Amino acid sequence: MNRAMTQIARHFVKGASIAEGILNRLEAGIRAFDPCLSCSTHALGMMPLHVQLVGPDGDVRDEAWRH
Repeated sequence: MNRAMTQIARHFVKGASIAEGILNRLEAGIRAFDPCLSCSTHALGMMPLHVQLVGPDGDVRDEAWRH
């Protein structure tokens, strides 16, 4: 799952901001590894997420929340 999140971030994060579409991609990556069928197939776009974009210096460049 960690590798999937890294690949999604490398492919879709451009610059220093997190777009809503990236949250959807990350959610799909998480669901691909979810062993619970009912959890992995419920409404897409409804999973609570907290994503931080952290620079090489450790500073948080952007943050996105979905409740």
